[in-house]
Amino acid sequence: MNDGLEEHLDALVGKLDLPRKVRLLTGESHWRTYAEPAIGLREINVSDGPAGVRGPAWDNGSPSACLPCPTAIAASWDVDRAAAAGRVLAAEATRKGVDVVLGPTANLQRSPLAGRHFEWWSEDPVLTARLAGALVGTLQRHGVAATVKHYVANDSETERATVDVRLDERTLREVYLAPFEHIVRNERPWLVMASYNAVNGTAMTEHELLDSPLRADWGFDGLVMSDWHATRSVAAASAGLDLTMPGPGGPWGAALVQAVTDGLVSEAAVDAKVKNLLRLAARLGALDSVPVTRTPVTVDVRRELHAAGADATVLLHNSRDLLPLAPERLRRVAVFGELAGSPRIQGGGSAEVRPTHVVSPLDGLEAALPPGVRLTYTAGSYLEGDPAPVPPEMLGTPVLIRWLDDTGAEVAREDRRSAALVRLGADVPAGATTVELTTRIVPDVSGTWQLGLSGAGRIVFAVDGRTLLDDDVRPTHDGPGAEILTPPVRTFDVPLDAGRPVDVLLRQRMPKSGSAVAIRSRAPRRTAAEELAVAREQARAADVAIVVVGTSSQTESEGFDRANLSLPDGQDDLVRAVAAENPNTVVVVNAGAPVLLPWRHDVAAVLVTWFGGQESGAALADVLLGHAEPGGRLPMTWPERGEDVPVLDTAPVDGRLEYGEGVHVGYRAWLRAGVEPAYPFGHGVGYTSWELADVHSGPDSAVRVSVRNTGSRPGKQVLQVYLARPGSGVDRPARWLAGFAVVRGGPGETLTAEIPLPPQAFQHWDAARRDWAVEPGTFEVSIGFSCADIRGTTSIKVHEE
Repeated sequence: MNDGLEEHLDALVGKLDLPRKVRLLTGESHWRTYAEPAIGLREINVSDGPAGVRGPAWDNGSPSACLPCPTAIAASWDVDRAAAAGRVLAAEATRKGVDVVLGPTANLQRSPLAGRHFEWWSEDPVLTARLAGALVGTLQRHGVAATVKHYVANDSETERATVDVRLDERTLREVYLAPFEHIVRNERPWLVMASYNAVNGTAMTEHELLDSPLRADWGFDGLVMSDWHATRSVAAASAGLDLTMPGPGGPWGAALVQAVTDGLVSEAAVDAKVKNLLRLAARLGALDSVPVTRTPVTVDVRRELHAAGADATVLLHNSRDLLPLAPERLRRVAVFGELAGSPRIQGGGSAEVRPTHVVSPLDGLEAALPPGVRLTYTAGSYLEGDPAPVPPEMLGTPVLIRWLDDTGAEVAREDRRSAALVRLGADVPAGATTVELTTRIVPDVSGTWQLGLSGAGRIVFAVDGRTLLDDDVRPTHDGPGAEILTPPVRTFDVPLDAGRPVDVLLRQRMPKSGSAVAIRSRAPRRTAAEELAVAREQARAADVAIVVVGTSSQTESEGFDRANLSLPDGQDDLVRAVAAENPNTVVVVNAGAPVLLPWRHDVAAVLVTWFGGQESGAALADVLLGHAEPGGRLPMTWPERGEDVPVLDTAPVDGRLEYGEGVHVGYRAWLRAGVEPAYPFGHGVGYTSWELADVHSGPDSAVRVSVRNTGSRPGKQVLQVYLARPGSGVDRPARWLAGFAVVRGGPGETLTAEIPLPPQAFQHWDAARRDWAVEPGTFEVSIGFSCADIRGTTSIKVHEE
């Protein structure tokens, strides 16, 4: 069929009248497109998928594998690791009947304040392109469509639905479009998602960039879909946008039919969009007339996620070679931090999935330490995030869900064993405007509990018939889906007796977008001062102290940018208190983006585990005990102080966000500013040592690098190749990443890697000619273990084209 596929698709389009064609161009629901039996087209199921495949519904009760976040995968610097993540996603998508995964995200970490930092791969376009591309290729080889998003310059969250990003064409081409270009040219993705924001005054769903360079120059032949609710007008139908999501409803439908009838939008444009949709369907096997054989994929998910977590872990420093720990010398290990018991395994927002289980750092260490080692734990400090939904074991009765209409009449009901509920608009029972959750809670300890809720809209919350809240609750943050992605939390102190049940009611007048509510609880606990005193005592008595710190859902999530780079209150005090009592203090940072570490010189070792997925605790235990190498290297720069960061601001001014730094983003900006960060881009240490043995460049623009493992353990090293052009007539970065390779080897082993440098690495965008250009001459080639740790140099001479 491939030989005649285009003609066949044209014929199918020709069988539909205008209303039927237009109907296909808006989603049938939040997560599905329309079927069209007249041409043998079934519906296409889509799902969020940056770090796991949630499935065709947010609240379907079907658990999902939770992968390390994309930033964590990027920290491996390993394209094979990214491909392995793609296999897990493909297996999950197949298991859940998902055709299209909404990922990967190919935006850049322009500012460390960006709330969705964890969902992006890196501050560098080359690293982003290579790893995200490997994931795309793997997904699609297994018959699952990837959606490269968010096209383009959607690099922060403040005013994300309306912000107008202002940047020059050279910066756009060389930095922000570069990952998309690499992926489209090399991996041929089946979908690209147009972002919320505008670029230089035009909304991306209406932008000419959807046609050129995407289709005209790069040869994209897939489907362009909108981000959710990003389509603003019928005018977008005259641009390259093919599908507006979600549905039903939206700005197209009958309005687009009328626009075509009135000659404002050509029917040929509609036909082209339908054909792009049918081409996607053909690739997925969603067209009866185009049979497709999907390659089965089987993955040992737990083993893969366990290994990925260790390979993503970055060891920032390791004073006195404290790590790896020697279990035979340990008698007592003290663990601190709320995140040690309840880690953040994923970022908040559309990336969230519900895994079958979570291995916390505490779980991982308990399982890994020998029986003779005593493990103690106390939080030591309270991370003021959301209290968790009431755990199932505390529910004395199932949670009764009643869906009510405007008169208060019940239109549907259900029982569930979860105190959390998410139903997007299309999944709410027809006619329902209010949802009511009732249950009975049986506390297991006596004392003052925090009982409360999360949710937006008109909320009533009552305990044992006493109303504690009856008010309009507005979302904490602005932007599309804020009431779903980051619903506000309200809590109340309630004295409870162990074993005595209390009845709880939560009623919500739902926003149009649907319902995201939960009944939440937090058990009685010591005061902060008492908790810190216990931590000091336990630290003093231990051989090793492990403190897990990080961000909370209230400080780092999709939907808003962070206010600053500091850890939440109490975290720094906890580290200082423990370090003052125990010189063998190891700090584990559980965050999706850089945080300030003002105590870093006072502790023996610092590890970054990111949002490490469901197996993150097991992976951490392996790294701490030396069963696995801390394989990560920073995919972004970590600052010493917030005021040092060259590109920090994410707040638009009068609706505009100026990318005035041009091509000098990330480590490029740090090098240009001449300011030393806490840890540079590409930094990370392992459990062995390496030296550069040899480097030379060949006539084919490849660099051959030999390194020797000079330590006593097997290990991993990331060889990073940077280019520079001293004396250039072009405003270039001081140094830019051109290629990289991962090597692994045993003690004394010498390893050689050939690292190709593509022609694009030497090119710059000539704004006057509006084309790529090469400045003839000699480029300096630097090989390092980070952008600041250069171990050798060579050169490559480039001739005029």
